[in-house]
Amino acid sequence: MGNHHVLNSDGIDISQDDTWLALSTNEVPDGIALTHISLLELLQKQEKLEIVLPFADLLDNEGKIAGGLLQQVRELVSQHASRVGVWVTSDSDADVLAGLPEFLLQQDLIVIHVPAFTDGRGFSYAQTLRQIGYQGEIRMAGKFGRDQIAYLLRAGVDSFVLSEHDMHSISDISQAFNALASSYDGRDASALPMFSNV
Repeated sequence: MGNHHVLNSDGIDISQDDTWLALSTNEVPDGIALTHISLLELLQKQEKLEIVLPFADLLDNEGKIAGGLLQQVRELVSQHASRVGVWVTSDSDADVLAGLPEFLLQQDLIVIHVPAFTDGRGFSYAQTLRQIGYQGEIRMAGKFGRDQIAYLLRAGVDSFVLSEHDMHSISDISQAFNALASSYDGRDASALPMFSNV
């Protein structure tokens, strides 16, 4: 996976306590989780693990949760996992996310992967998840900027995966988490409507 760290919403490195594993696929981006595991390895484990699945691979051509063999694989993974989450990329269709609240609300972790620094859809995804009532952990991974962390926190993100390179200056990181310690009006942006006159 490379050298990555998981930081909580206070900017504290929780990597040592993080036990989420990404199910290995051809498309899994670097930084989704600190470690990968293959389906075969997962099925051979005696203990149940925390597994992050690729959201796009669970869908059919119409953007619905797939049945048939894919459903059986998902159920098999669930039987061998203590907790299950999914990862989405900002290339995912926002309407698909909003159209599957029942499925998303069941996930313990949702990782939003940002493939490019200029891609701001991760903000919208985090806020959409909170607006549909998601109470679990939202984790941001990929190429977001340190200067975006405070805004992502306001959008509802709980934790962040940062590369070793991004962690080179701990003081800069802690400043990023405290940049907007309180908003002007004192309200949490994730609780506000997406479009508002306030």
